[in-house]
Amino acid sequence: MASVNLGSLVQSYSIFNQASRTNSKSFPLPRSFPFNPFKNISSSTPKRHSFTSLPSISSVLTKEDAVMEEDQDPQLPSFDFKSFMVQKGNAVDQALDSAVPLRDPVKIHEAMRYSLLAGGKRVRPVLCLASCDLVGGKESMAMPAACALEMIHTMSLVHDDLPCMDNDDLRRGKPTNHKVYGEDIAVLAGDALLAFSFEHIAVSTVGVTPERIVRAIGELAKSIGTEGLAAGQVVDISSEGLTDVGLDHLEFIHVHKTAALLEAAAVLGAILGGGRDEDVEKLRKFARNIGLLFQVVDDILDVTKSSKELGKTAGKDLVADKVTYPKLMGINKSKEFAEKLKSDALELLQGFDPEKSAPLIALANYIAYRQN
Repeated sequence: MASVNLGSLVQSYSIFNQASRTNSKSFPLPRSFPFNPFKNISSSTPKRHSFTSLPSISSVLTKEDAVMEEDQDPQLPSFDFKSFMVQKGNAVDQALDSAVPLRDPVKIHEAMRYSLLAGGKRVRPVLCLASCDLVGGKESMAMPAACALEMIHTMSLVHDDLPCMDNDDLRRGKPTNHKVYGEDIAVLAGDALLAFSFEHIAVSTVGVTPERIVRAIGELAKSIGTEGLAAGQVVDISSEGLTDVGLDHLEFIHVHKTAALLEAAAVLGAILGGGRDEDVEKLRKFARNIGLLFQVVDDILDVTKSSKELGKTAGKDLVADKVTYPKLMGINKSKEFAEKLKSDALELLQGFDPEKSAPLIALANYIAYRQN
């Protein structure tokens, strides 16, 4: 990706935001924005490590994922992000398969497993596990939480696809849950996954103090309620058909609808891994940035890729007349915004152990340059 003049970019977005606020009609938002992606990252925190000592990142899930690190020492070991994601994804899949076995009532468990085990990138559970490792925890401490995050993410997809929401027939290259099991079972399968996610953290987490487990459950609940996913969803639905929605409004939707659960993934991993409060907050901000980045890229892909390439229906936001970053900013400025979010996210990882932060750096690059 071409280099971006971040100074001029910030200035241009500030002007754009002022104009949009002036011309847009007022829309009540549930709460104030939790962050400003263009706000300068504080450099007052002492840095224990420098990025100049980071290992080379080889995030090669597609040819666009390759990250050039020409200034790094060629003798440093590379990080194979593709193998890392496959390894961690397989571990998560095995844990999910064990956590939700096929049992009575068979039909609802079939429906739960149909969507839960349908594949996917497993970004949220892997982020949870990597964050746990970054602060010195063991994978076993965070695996139940990682599974819970994927259960909740799957629930949100099952419900999103319903006729009363996005009305989608395709998900991960397969018929959506309600197309296979009916709308009634799909709703109940999503509800069951949501309920079981909290039970799974509470009863299956080992090697972690009760105080940290309760704290993690509280963070997860907050991320999906009226301060998280649900808030983003309701404002998103209420925004359909509006022609004068501004960037602040759109950012609110996606910080809550998409970024909140990614933020929870990083925060849960850090809490359960025994991380210090300052490290938990750094990872919270990191995940918030890559969460918004994920949505910006998703919006771009929705209008530049085919359904076959995406594994889901392409162009559905355009058909539904939803407000997206490309619609407000255009494709090129949306890509520049994505690059800025990625840069801010990576800056927050300074000070952590370079080898342990390598998966998170590669994850940010993967989200920025993914093709589906």
